[in-house]
Amino acid sequence: MQPVILVTNDDGVHSPGLIALFKAMREIGDAYVIAPDRERSAVSHALTLHRPLKVEELREHVYSVNGTPTDCVALAVHKILSRRPDLVASGINRGANLGDDVTYSGTVSAAMEGTILGVPSFAISLVGDRPFHFESAAPVAARIGSYILEKSLPYDTLLNVNVPNLPREAILGMKITKQGKRVYDNAIQEIRSPWGDKHYWIGGGQSYWEHGENMDIQAVLDGYVSVTPIHLDLTNYEAIDYLRRTWGPDL
Repeated sequence: MQPVILVTNDDGVHSPGLIALFKAMREIGDAYVIAPDRERSAVSHALTLHRPLKVEELREHVYSVNGTPTDCVALAVHKILSRRPDLVASGINRGANLGDDVTYSGTVSAAMEGTILGVPSFAISLVGDRPFHFESAAPVAARIGSYILEKSLPYDTLLNVNVPNLPREAILGMKITKQGKRVYDNAIQEIRSPWGDKHYWIGGGQSYWEHGENMDIQAVLDGYVSVTPIHLDLTNYEAIDYLRRTWGPDL
């Protein structure tokens, strides 16, 4: 029996990156697309609680949901698919999901939801600007997906994959990396409406990276695919000992 693979994203069900990922996953299993009906970038791990959700079957194995990437995964696992998926693949995102991006990304959050529900999951993104080389990222997705289906993943762990936006022959290989650190400067713009009202637009600005050995951004800049294992347990265990020593055990 073929493995069932759930394909989703945050760029919307008609995104060329999603289509490329769907085709790649069909090479290794019985793939289904269940994705947002429109772009839902930077929605993080939002779950829709205050209105009903509508699922529309667009064609065989392809469904749209008027909700978030997290909604899509939850509905797919619990209601839409006839059996539990063996893999969740999220992407291919148009743009990077490196460093602190994982806390905002709908693409990564879809893989997080799959992991929470006990399904091995990965997110994949293209790092760069148009034109996007989805034909470079699709074989990477197939390779990562095949590995996960064969070997599985550690408990409560997903893979965050970032592919340099380069022709396939220019990519040098893959590296296992750690999450980097990025800070945006001047990312909130103040604008005025035609009536003089003040508004704010979040986005853009200059990004600054902390570089270090084996960091995701460095691997991509060097021409390698970055594969970062992300653990759902966000506890800082060293800080537990530090706080107990400095604050006292009873706070």
